Amino acid sequence: MSRIAWLLLLLLSVLWGGSFFFVGVAVTEVPPLTIVAARVGLAAAMLWVALPMLGIAPPRGLPAWSAVAAMGLLNNAVPFSLIVWAQQTLPSGLAAILNATTPLWGVLVAHLAVREERITPARLGGALLGFAGVAAMSGLDVLRGTTASLPATVAMLAATLSYACAGVFGRRLARVGVMPVHAALGQLTVAAALMVPLAMAADAPWQRPLPSAAALGALVGLAILCTAVAYVLYFRILALAGAVNLLLVTFLVPVSAIVLGMLILDETLEPRHVAGMALIGAGLALIDGRILAWLARSVARAG
Repeated sequence: MSRIAWLLLLLLSVLWGGSFFFVGVAVTEVPPLTIVAARVGLAAAMLWVALPMLGIAPPRGLPAWSAVAAMGLLNNAVPFSLIVWAQQTLPSGLAAILNATTPLWGVLVAHLAVREERITPARLGGALLGFAGVAAMSGLDVLRGTTASLPATVAMLAATLSYACAGVFGRRLARVGVMPVHAALGQLTVAAALMVPLAMAADAPWQRPLPSAAALGALVGLAILCTAVAYVLYFRILALAGAVNLLLVTFLVPVSAIVLGMLILDETLEPRHVAGMALIGAGLALIDGRILAWLARSVARAG
């Protein structure tokens, strides 16, 4: 990947890592499906308001809207709902480990669907190292009781497979003239159209007390920073670096979440976190390939 793609990927991981903080504040007062609906609904509304200010016309034509509708299903409505349902019974550490299977699915789906993104030993080895790093950071003790949470585990894996399919499917957006901001707007609009009625039916939020200012602020931050801005970055990285490289963000999100926890919540950095970060760094370096290429050139010159 290029340097700019890596920088954007790091920024995206910080935004999505911050989503854990915002959800943690909001979930004490707001039901999970309502959080998802507010997240995608407010984000979509913000982008609709921003388009005229940026001098950008909304997406037009059936091919463009068909493509972003599929992304809204694969990248938001389906995985968000599955993850919210799964996290009612799964420990957060186990959810993080299962979420980190996304690049592994991505390598497989891209190999089957995209000629330019075939599996290579370095790519597969890097993905496995990154997964091991997330597992180390979460702590293997969270795997206890996995059998009892088998349906939730399957739901998490189905969500990550959906994310992987979205990453690969999203490559075709450029071919139908969909800009990153259009892709973000379209998928969030479709997701909101699905999730808002679902949350209304399941949670009846109008019957609940008004959330506090802190919870409302968390919902706004989750929608604007972690969703609207984040998905514009997501589609920009997809165009620059491809589906498999984009999905590496799921390795970086736990790192960002831990660093933000240290800076904002005074959480402690444990040895397993350091070990996990080292494994993730090694995996990313292996997938990037530049260090291996440099070592190969050095060995060739020495020989």
